[in-house]
Amino acid sequence: MTAEEQAALVQLGQTYLYPNYRQPPLVLVRGEGRRLWDGAGKCYLDLYAGIAVTALGHAHPDVVQAIRAQAERLSHVANYFYNEPNVLLARDLCQRTGYARAFFCNSGTEAIEALLKLARRHFYAQGQAQRYHVIAFERSFHGRTMGALAATGQAGYREGFGPLAGVIHVPFGDLEAVAARLDDSVAAVLVEPVQGEGGVLPAPGGFLSQLRGLTSARGALLLGDEIQTGVGRTGRFLGFEHAGVQPDAIALAKGLGGGFPIGAMLCQKHLEGALPPGSHGSTFGGNPLASAVARAVLQRIDADGLIERARDSGAYLGERLAELVRRHPKSTETSRGVGLLRALVLNPVVDARKVLEALRNAGVLLTVAGGTALRFSPALNIEKSEIDEGIALVDTVLDGIDREL
Repeated sequence: MTAEEQAALVQLGQTYLYPNYRQPPLVLVRGEGRRLWDGAGKCYLDLYAGIAVTALGHAHPDVVQAIRAQAERLSHVANYFYNEPNVLLARDLCQRTGYARAFFCNSGTEAIEALLKLARRHFYAQGQAQRYHVIAFERSFHGRTMGALAATGQAGYREGFGPLAGVIHVPFGDLEAVAARLDDSVAAVLVEPVQGEGGVLPAPGGFLSQLRGLTSARGALLLGDEIQTGVGRTGRFLGFEHAGVQPDAIALAKGLGGGFPIGAMLCQKHLEGALPPGSHGSTFGGNPLASAVARAVLQRIDADGLIERARDSGAYLGERLAELVRRHPKSTETSRGVGLLRALVLNPVVDARKVLEALRNAGVLLTVAGGTALRFSPALNIEKSEIDEGIALVDTVLDGIDREL
């Protein structure tokens, strides 16, 4: 592809795609490992992995082979029947996490919808139909469908979509605020162990275990959003493991498919009857192709020790980000995160999107979270030399920002 052909594709996109994204004028056409190439041949170091999705990097041979082999055998079958890869994936996830049942869908948002329906239907079946409210947290992000959007604690995402009832938002980390609102109208508390989209904000120490105790004492469910933190991202398979907490049910997606669309809800045994036949479903959920890919991703994560690597490489990334904060006190404020989910927080006077553009021009891809945080969520198998390469590029860009302040 030439630069002119890329420009023509960009023009087509600007003409025909719905304009709900802010896309730069380039077309990504190829990926390998932790690298991406655009249509004009420019190479980029990918330090965000499709927002924590491509856990094994781009075009990993195991993922490619799993897609090819399963597509040649069976891609889709309705949920009126079992399919082998899905049954085995359910077993793998439940045995790995200690949950009893797995429901499959196509995305994190759909997994959140399943959690919300599970909680409401559970109490309805117990004769407590009035118990349908959910407590969620300010700055949270749970998805863009109407139920998940209602739970999202950022007004900007909810603006213009009318009344979104049924969710009570309280400050993240404020146990007293939760306790004050957790009455017998509340079915569940929904929480991320690290607020990814909110700015990569880890839960305060002890908060998750206190939530577990509070919800159990008052008869409510604890629901965990592990969409961004799960599948090894934080240096444990689940982010809640750092706190020694098991929610009643969790949502998984993103890294589970290594780039192939899949979501999952896992629940404890006492919830296995909450959604009886006919109460919930997904046409494509649990299809053989997605399930086979997810199993290949999990197997490679184990074979290469990628959860441990995420812990070690994440600690190294954290050290390098802390160095950037020391080197650039004018343009940065702090760094934070867990494992390979990290943020470099910019001074609010700095235009984060201009920084992203400068980084992209320099050959490194990141995302913004929470308005001022540069989010780092690279593939779990990233090399330390690639972290160094990315940090050097960020360092150079911040030098230019500093000169302008």
